[in-house]
Amino acid sequence: MKSQKFTIAELVAPVVGLPTVEIAGLVEYPPNPDLGDLALPCFRFAKQLRKAPTEIAKEVAAVLTESGNFKDVAVAGGYVNVYVAQGAVAKEVVGALRTEPQNLFAEKRLIGDSAAIDYSSPNIAKPFGVGHLRSTMIGHAIANLLREDGSRVIGINHLGDWGTQFGKNIAAYRMWGDEETVRKNPTRELLELYVRFHAEAEKHPALDDEARAWFKRLEDGDEEARSLWQWFIDESLKAFQATYDRLGVHHEQVLGESFYNDKMDAVVEELKEKGLLTESEGAEVVDLSAYDLPPCIIRKSDGATIYATRDLAAALYRHDVLGGNRLIYVVGAEQTLHFQQVFKVLELMGREWAKDCRHVAFGMMKYNGERLSTRRGKVVYLEDVLEKAVAEARRIIDEKNPELPNKDDVAEAIGIGAVVFNDLKNYRMHDVDFRYEDVLNFDGETGPYVQYTHARACSVLRKAGVKDNFDSSSASDVVLQPSEWRLIVEMNKANEMFERAIDQLDPSLIARLVLDVCHAFNRFYHDVPILGADTESEKEFRLELTDASRRFIAYCLNLLGLRAPEAM
Repeated sequence: MKSQKFTIAELVAPVVGLPTVEIAGLVEYPPNPDLGDLALPCFRFAKQLRKAPTEIAKEVAAVLTESGNFKDVAVAGGYVNVYVAQGAVAKEVVGALRTEPQNLFAEKRLIGDSAAIDYSSPNIAKPFGVGHLRSTMIGHAIANLLREDGSRVIGINHLGDWGTQFGKNIAAYRMWGDEETVRKNPTRELLELYVRFHAEAEKHPALDDEARAWFKRLEDGDEEARSLWQWFIDESLKAFQATYDRLGVHHEQVLGESFYNDKMDAVVEELKEKGLLTESEGAEVVDLSAYDLPPCIIRKSDGATIYATRDLAAALYRHDVLGGNRLIYVVGAEQTLHFQQVFKVLELMGREWAKDCRHVAFGMMKYNGERLSTRRGKVVYLEDVLEKAVAEARRIIDEKNPELPNKDDVAEAIGIGAVVFNDLKNYRMHDVDFRYEDVLNFDGETGPYVQYTHARACSVLRKAGVKDNFDSSSASDVVLQPSEWRLIVEMNKANEMFERAIDQLDPSLIARLVLDVCHAFNRFYHDVPILGADTESEKEFRLELTDASRRFIAYCLNLLGLRAPEAM
């Protein structure tokens, strides 16, 4: 459901000659309610129309007044201040949330779209660290957003199951590994062996030669190498799935890098046929100097292919076989150059859809200010973080609400929500410095705060003994108090923020929106009596508004991959 910003923009567009979307972006929410519910500064149009802003404001005000869509329109210098019929807007917002909450958010702009999204993509034989959380949950939230707007989404888990690291894994296991020990905790034990290998290789460089030899045996199909490699994969997938189940994350396709081993030769041949391959220091590369990019290495001097070759083969498969109209890669910002090269090579190969490939970069996850590194053993295990957060949530529940039913289930929802929301509330390009005291802070702008606000709204409705049986007509029968109108205004931003989150592929906009709605709801809760309202119509409307708020909050939490407990 479009907000009043878009109604204003659609009416003003013929007057100023600019696109509706651009005009809507200029409409403001005045900090002082006396200056209107919305305001449009007209200075931006002066140069194009060759008129003074005040003259333009008068023309715009006349058009808006004639439309009959607004309670009042006033000109103040170069501004047009718009006052809406608050009761009518409240009725519309509350009514939409009562019937189908998604109608307030999504216009289904993406029907017919098909997006293949690469997210999470951990490496085999390594446990999830907190650094994996970023790609996993940003990608999951983006997938949710796109689906809600009508897109067919193909979530892809591109597992790191190939490369020289597996020569190191095999060599390390054969030298120091114990099958029974590894089976008890596969990914952590295999990581310990991997870290030990790097430490030993610094003292004994010959170990690197042994690792390369084992990877060569793996490539050649050696039975022992293949058996160990497959075992590493099978055990890792079990561990990964347990974490995904806990986070509520799923993928439509789980494919390792090795899946593309037999698909890379075709890519190399096509590049040769199109005259795109050149030799550079013994390697075969695509020269991208004309585009201010370094050469994209396709085949190394020893004949081995690398990530770029595999990603080209994967892109062709995702488009041609899986049917993705556009390809989205939720991968750290350090891979920006790599994707620029891959997308440019796809374009040079004549793939017109290369323009629809998007690298959704995100900032680094640090731990107490330090960069994490699995190679050096600097890992904060996600499993440990989740366990600690859930335990803290359970402790607080035992202290604050010991009679709460389903305490373990609620603690799980709150603890995991705390960790996930702490990540998603940040603009994705910002680095996140992971600190336990921030993640496990249950006050302030946190996941538990949002979940508690939802539970508070549910509690009010339980006390009132009502649920899902409201007469929406009461919304236009009362004079709105300032805190009631502020809550309506915040919820009425749903479509605007939802579409911005999709266009920018940034879930933090939804996290910030639901925080603003929670702040507004709690102000409303404290400012006006709900169950003790002066009149029956006021009580009915405030209960409607409470119900609309809990639906809004639950919908946003669901988009972000969090649960919404009804009691805490």
